[in-house]
Amino acid sequence: MDPVMQRSPVDGTSVPARQGRGAPSPWISDHAGLVPAGGPVLDLACGSGRHALLFLGRGHPVVAVDRDISGVRDLPAELVEADLEDGPWPLPHRRFAGIVVTNYLWRPLLPRIVAAVAPGGVLLYETFAQGQARFGRPANPDFLLRPGELLTAVAGQLEVRAYFDGETSEPAMRQRIVAVRRP
Repeated sequence: MDPVMQRSPVDGTSVPARQGRGAPSPWISDHAGLVPAGGPVLDLACGSGRHALLFLGRGHPVVAVDRDISGVRDLPAELVEADLEDGPWPLPHRRFAGIVVTNYLWRPLLPRIVAAVAPGGVLLYETFAQGQARFGRPANPDFLLRPGELLTAVAGQLEVRAYFDGETSEPAMRQRIVAVRRP
């Protein structure tokens, strides 16, 4: 059987797809074009790097952060191994044209994430919301956004361009936001 191929973010050639990377979130893909061209993108809690790969392919320098970066060692990105929940913010004083967060919530980081959006930059965030327990994991309310929580997190700092809070076709309960800092 022939391997599944993907375009290399380094030189555009076709290379075997890394197992387990998966496709980017449609929410992130649909709004990726809002990130200023060529600006640095932070993929926070990057996991296997599916969104880092998306933005590398769009010509952005990417900083991929997670407590285990073994899933992204093959990417030509700046890799930062950091425990986001039990350590200092790993990127003090850095701002990004785009910040991507999916399937991750650690409430104490929300103010730092919002503050790290550069002027003209975009926050693309989606994760599970209250009500998810009826569909499965995560069920712990500590890891589920409360109604309107992402709106509250960006209020007065970023301009909301798109927002969703409800049941998806997965099925799952999700909250999603696209928010921009005015230049």
